[in-house]
Amino acid sequence: MPRSLKPHTKFKSGKATFQFYLGDCLQVLESLPPESLNAIVTSPPYNLGIQYRSYDDTIPRGRYLEWTGEWVTRAAAALALDGSMFLNVGAKPTDPWTALDVAQAVRPHLQLQNTIHWIKSIAIEKELAGAKAGLEKDLAVGHYKPINSKRFLHDCHEFVFHFSREGHTPLDRQAIGVRYQDPSNVGRWQSAAGGVRCRGNTWFIPYETIQSREKDRPHPATFPPRLPEMCLKLHGLSRVKTVADPFMGLGSTAVACAQLGVSFIGIEMDEGYLEEAIARTRAALP
Repeated sequence: MPRSLKPHTKFKSGKATFQFYLGDCLQVLESLPPESLNAIVTSPPYNLGIQYRSYDDTIPRGRYLEWTGEWVTRAAAALALDGSMFLNVGAKPTDPWTALDVAQAVRPHLQLQNTIHWIKSIAIEKELAGAKAGLEKDLAVGHYKPINSKRFLHDCHEFVFHFSREGHTPLDRQAIGVRYQDPSNVGRWQSAAGGVRCRGNTWFIPYETIQSREKDRPHPATFPPRLPEMCLKLHGLSRVKTVADPFMGLGSTAVACAQLGVSFIGIEMDEGYLEEAIARTRAALP
């Protein structure tokens, strides 16, 4: 590997190795051995004008989608034949096509196997939840960014696109399964013998409440570690040896890997975000 692509930081914990690269994801991904990654969990810049410290998030849409194809080509080459890439992409009300355009840019290189809806905030009416839910009143949980508009709704959702090489990657659906509310269903379905069913493609994962954005979440666009944790469990932890995040940010995927005990490769172009990710990963180790 060229000297310039040596990890900024590397350390081990148990059987897991953690490597952090400071630089361009195109160069680092291209340097990885073919089929060496079991999973990729990442969230690239959305090109929506977000104020990053070291990246211009306002490049022309055509060039942005071309660049998406460039990094995905390299990521696909490094992905194992039965690997999974979980790609989190959001949008904004005035530019609702962003996530779908990104998915289309990936289409020539990988197969779209599942579309997961990450729900960040949800309202559940007591009457619709049913008596077994035990709600005393209507419930509204989670966090969202309020939108002051007469045209648009509050945005409480983002996409997580699950891509694979051929669209045939097996999943451990029960690893993130949910228990049946009605125990009679357990005996009714052979697949329900463990008492849990497939969670489906809607995942409610709220942000943790923070006291200060600058201190607790200094990156303008990040996801909770529980999101990559669920992605990796869904893929099947028994088949996960090395995970990568080409757009590491504050290291949510790295934190999940530290908690799960699997090796990680992270790439970040901003040194401040990189240092924060390394510190958070070390803090998350057993």
